[in-house]
Amino acid sequence: MMKKILYILLSGFITLVSCEDVIDVDVPTAATRLVIEASLDWEKGTAGNEQSIELRLSTPYFDTTSNSDVTGASVTVENLDSGETFIFDDMNDGSYTTSSFVPVIGDTYELSVVYQGETYTATEVMTPVVEISNITQSVEGGFDDELLEVNIYFNDPADEENYYLIKYQREGDQFAELGDRSDEFFNGNEIHDFYEKQDDPDNGEYPLVPGDMVAIDLYGISEAYYNYIRILIEQSSSQGDPFSSLAAQVKGNCINETQPANYAFGYFRVTEVDKRSYTFE
Repeated sequence: MMKKILYILLSGFITLVSCEDVIDVDVPTAATRLVIEASLDWEKGTAGNEQSIELRLSTPYFDTTSNSDVTGASVTVENLDSGETFIFDDMNDGSYTTSSFVPVIGDTYELSVVYQGETYTATEVMTPVVEISNITQSVEGGFDDELLEVNIYFNDPADEENYYLIKYQREGDQFAELGDRSDEFFNGNEIHDFYEKQDDPDNGEYPLVPGDMVAIDLYGISEAYYNYIRILIEQSSSQGDPFSSLAAQVKGNCINETQPANYAFGYFRVTEVDKRSYTFE
């Protein structure tokens, strides 16, 4: 089942207002950390040369006014197999971009971020993905036999371990829904996945209807990233509130080489992606 993953910032304070009283609740504030959103995704059929990395600082959960964009950092990615280095230019809005990236399946890439005298690094291998072979719609293959769902099919390569991230987003929806899959029980076979929206107006959820367009992204991911994103998806689907404790602290692969205890949030991934869209009839 696809689980909605919401990116939230932890800690802060909230003022609760009732009809008669104002109650101030203090919540512990965590240390500010660098957040690295570095997903270098090579879309099939493109050169993959244009890539972007986002840097920001973590903020309290209820802080919606602070500017958390990180500027003035040095960001590079090196292909450790070829020795070629790609410089990401500071756009002064928290984003760092390049138009010269060269993606090579199977090559190892190393990210380097230098910020306020500290160096953060991460490495990943460019992971391939198969093409989506078929997309259909139905009303009987999901959890509710009265609701529309979109079905995707892809053929898993035999005799190798493969891991996938699947992203669905209906046009107009604020958030995407993510799912993780491995081929542990499907190695070398066709894999089927589906996306269905429940009828839950209280939570802003509405079923898919004819005319809706859904963007579908199938990523090939490393085992390490699969383990990371699976924890995030499971925790985001627990329906907890901002005061509930996390089942496990989720750390990405970005290491602070200068001060290891001051690690960064986020993940550096290097993947191939097959992007499709489907409009319901």
